[in-house]
Amino acid sequence: MELETLFSLCNAAVMPAWILLVLAPGWRWTQRIVHAVWIPILLGGVYAGLLFGATSDSPGGDFSTLAGVMRLFDSPAGALAGWVHYLAFDLFVGAWEVRDARQHQVSHLWVVPCLLLTLMLGPVGLLLYLVVRTVRAGTTSLVD
Repeated sequence: MELETLFSLCNAAVMPAWILLVLAPGWRWTQRIVHAVWIPILLGGVYAGLLFGATSDSPGGDFSTLAGVMRLFDSPAGALAGWVHYLAFDLFVGAWEVRDARQHQVSHLWVVPCLLLTLMLGPVGLLLYLVVRTVRAGTTSLVD
């Protein structure tokens, strides 16, 4: 499969999940689709395939230096692997934010901006959610 097609498919796979998290967080199909293992398994499989297969055209890449990480993203397959990594983890974090907000009785209206930022800017959305959660629920512990 062409990398551009795989890129489009991975993006398309996560967008319905994000829409459900924003618009219908309590719906049973949101629970079945977003909070189940299927999307992470799909993205994890794509990531593993890219990481262990197609990224061999970026020789010398490693995680120990910035230059080594940059070499990992030199190839289209390496860049796509990085993108799929973001898609998987940002969605995981967004789903956690929704579950955690429900557990701590944080209104979903407060969570929506956090979700949008998590989708677009990952850690910035998580940071905002943690601030909102601390202010609205009065807790700083991530484990309850």
